[in-house]
Amino acid sequence: MEKPTGALDDIRILDFTQMMLGPLCTQTLADMGADVIKIERPGKGEWMRSMPMIGAFVGGDSAAFHAFNRNKRSVTVDLKHPDGRGLLLEMARDCDVVVENFRTGVMDRLGLGHEDFKAANPRIIYASGSGWGAGSTMAEKGMPGQDLLIQAMSGVMYNTGRAGDPPTACGTPIADFAAAQSLAIAILGALVARDRRGVGQKVETNLYSATLNVMGQENFAVLNQDITLERSEAGVATCWNDAPYGAHATADGWVAIAMCPLARLGSLLGDDDLQNMDPWVERDAVKLRIDALTRQKTTRDLMAIFEKADIWAAPIRRTSEALDELVSAKSNRLVEMEHPEAGKIKAIANPITMSETPVTLRHAPPRVGEHTDQVLAEFFGTERLNDLKTSGAI
Repeated sequence: MEKPTGALDDIRILDFTQMMLGPLCTQTLADMGADVIKIERPGKGEWMRSMPMIGAFVGGDSAAFHAFNRNKRSVTVDLKHPDGRGLLLEMARDCDVVVENFRTGVMDRLGLGHEDFKAANPRIIYASGSGWGAGSTMAEKGMPGQDLLIQAMSGVMYNTGRAGDPPTACGTPIADFAAAQSLAIAILGALVARDRRGVGQKVETNLYSATLNVMGQENFAVLNQDITLERSEAGVATCWNDAPYGAHATADGWVAIAMCPLARLGSLLGDDDLQNMDPWVERDAVKLRIDALTRQKTTRDLMAIFEKADIWAAPIRRTSEALDELVSAKSNRLVEMEHPEAGKIKAIANPITMSETPVTLRHAPPRVGEHTDQVLAEFFGTERLNDLKTSGAI
C-alpha cells in the first residue's frame, strides 16, 4: 500500500523566522509535509537557540527552539554578504513561500523584501509577521513587538486576574500563538489563491492585531455596548462571564466550574438559596458563596457529584500532572524524537489530524547549519556549493 503523502509535501518554504511567532507557523506547515528550509546565521543560528528556558538547555539549544523547529532543515547564510543575498533570491525561484518575522523594514534594508523576492519569482508568497504591523504608530516609533508588551498594550493584562491585583499576563505567550496560527492560515489561503489564479502575493499579520482578534467578543462589547470591562474581586475568571466561571478551592485542591445554572449548582452543593442570587449583578458574592460550599468537599468528591450531574467542571492540574497522564498513556498527543546530542526528546504533537494526508514527524529540530551542504547541493550542485564556502557567504 502506497504511503500517504503530506498535504504540503510539494511545497518548499524559505524560513527566516525566529522566536515563536514565525517558527510555530512554519513548523505547522512542516508537519503537513512542507520542505521548510530554515535560514540561520553562520555559527550562531537563530538567537532563540541561545536563550535558556528555566535556566537550562536541551542538547545545546533552548527548549523553546526545540518546541517550534521540528521537521525543518537548517542552512546557514550570511544575509549581509552580497553572495548570500543573491543565493537566497536564486533559491526563491524554486520555492513557493518566504516567511519572516523581523521588525518591519529589516528585510527590505537587506534587499530581501517582498519586491526583491517577487522580482525573482512572481508566484512567490511572501509571508510577514511582525509585532505591531506595518504603518502602525508603535512600529513607526520602533517599539519592540514582543508578546508581553502586546498583552500590556491590548488590554489582555488588565482583563486577567482579580480586581485590585496587578495586571496579570497569561500563563503562555498567547499573542505569539494567535499570530502564528493566523499567519499559517494566511499562507494556506494564498497557496489556494495562487493555484487558482496563478499569482503570488504578500500576506501579513502581527501580534497586536491577532491578539485583538482573540479578544473579539470582549472588544465587540466595549465598542458597541458602551461598557468598561471590570475584573472580578472574588475571582470570576473573565471580565466577560457571570458566575459561576472560575477556580474554586476544595478541601484539598481546586476545581474549575464553568457556566452552570445557580439553581442546579445550589441543589448539588446543598444551598437552595443560591438560585435567588443574580449571577451577573452579584457575581462576586455568588463566587464567594460557591467557594464556601466547595471547600467543604475534596476535589475527588466534588468531581464525582459534578460528573454524575453532567456539570461543566474539571480538577485544576499542574502542567506536570497533565503531561504525566499523556506519557503514561503513550498518547499520540506527544511525539518522541531522537536528537543527536540530547538523545530522546518529547514534544507536543501537531493538533491537526488529516485522514488522507496526515501530518508526520520526519526529523528532530536541526542543529545550526546541519543541512547546508545537502540543501545547497540540491539547488546548485557541489561546485557552486564549494564556491559559496570559499566566499564566506555560508
